[in-house]
Amino acid sequence: MRGVPSRRGVPAFRAWRAASATVGAVTYRVLADSVLSGSAADVLAYIPSPPRGVWEIGPFPLRAYALCIIIGIVAAIWLGEKRWQQRGGEGGTVLDVAMFAVPFGLVGGRLYHVATDWQKYFGANATGDWWAIWEGGLGIWGAVLLGGVGAWIACRVYRIPLPAFGDAIAPGILLAQAIGRLGNWFNQELYGRETTVPWGLEIYLRFDANGQLDMMDGVSTGVVEKVVHPTFLYELVWNLLGVAALLYLDKKFRIGHGRLFALYVAVYCFGRFWVELLRDDEATHIAGIRVNSFTSAIVFLCAIAYFVLATKGRETAEQLRSKDHRPWPWQLSKLRAYGAAGAATAAATATADGDTAEDGSVTLTKDEEAEPADGEPTGEGAADEGAADKGATDKGAADKEPTDKGAADKASTDKASGSVPTATDDNETGSADDNPSETAEPESPATRPEQTDPTKSGDADDTKS
Repeated sequence: MRGVPSRRGVPAFRAWRAASATVGAVTYRVLADSVLSGSAADVLAYIPSPPRGVWEIGPFPLRAYALCIIIGIVAAIWLGEKRWQQRGGEGGTVLDVAMFAVPFGLVGGRLYHVATDWQKYFGANATGDWWAIWEGGLGIWGAVLLGGVGAWIACRVYRIPLPAFGDAIAPGILLAQAIGRLGNWFNQELYGRETTVPWGLEIYLRFDANGQLDMMDGVSTGVVEKVVHPTFLYELVWNLLGVAALLYLDKKFRIGHGRLFALYVAVYCFGRFWVELLRDDEATHIAGIRVNSFTSAIVFLCAIAYFVLATKGRETAEQLRSKDHRPWPWQLSKLRAYGAAGAATAAATATADGDTAEDGSVTLTKDEEAEPADGEPTGEGAADEGAADKGATDKGAADKEPTDKGAADKASTDKASGSVPTATDDNETGSADDNPSETAEPESPATRPEQTDPTKSGDADDTKS
């Protein structure tokens, strides 16, 4: 389309860039003048926290943290589905696997959070609401671990390769983590140490309807408690950069066999390690170091090792195609139908290869070898019986041949002596002598009629002598 810049250096693009810079400068100046007119503490670059993190909709609370988690999950499924189909997989597969992985991941994330911050839920001043996941508190390590277990179960059910699925969904998971960090911003949690940097995060005092201090569910009064490092923002930006890097590297080098997922884990762990060094909230420490820092380092090394040692290249589109779904062990009727269908398929394959008997009496073993039914000889026995049958047939033919030969010899002897035992009519006898090629077939002695002509009996006796 004419007039639309397509690359840098085009005059239209330069004009658009200059206009954007001008608008940005004017906007910044207006905001700076309006803020700096107050006290010197009201620095423009400070990031304000949201005034509240929960809204009451009738009897139901709408929590920003839960909303961010849901949006992140939807974004991960959308991106993962798109990438899975681009690699040759079937549509809808990512959503099917997510039905297993998401619940497992939420449970795993909560269990990890409770295990690493057990003093908060089981200590002296414990609240006991360890199960209140909607109030925040998910450990990404537990979420990835149990979420991976759920994905493994789903991949077994749908018969698709788990490493290939992990490669397709990896950028989506990192995108979901970036969106989920906004939930920490609404909850005013997981922030860093106090700072004076221009981009510091303001933490407000919040109070509930009864005037009690409630930093998570209350409403801000505008009073700033402290200014801290916005670690949620650091991790959000790092994750977005990681998404872009994964997409670029995957497109350029065609990474597969789980190596892109390992690269995602390594990228996230590297960023999470240095972000943990800036945090100042309550957490479990080992030798003065936060436990999440140890976890990040260990998982990072494992991910790098897998990336280096795993198979290079990428799976083919045919390998990503989902096979027929195997029923669960407790679905007995479906399992029987599944087995019958598999046997029918194996029988059809054996028939096509010519391994079945002519009468169709075939029993399939698990190795798909055709076996005759009971009562039929197999192997050498079948060969011996066939040979015996053939020998009997040949013997019968041999017995018949001497009989026919003897009858032919006697017929020639009778003809030489001038007697035709089968002829009783002179006309027929003469015609037979005149045209020997048309003589009747000699009869066997058992069926020849008794001679009654006395004039020819002597000739017959002389011939026999």
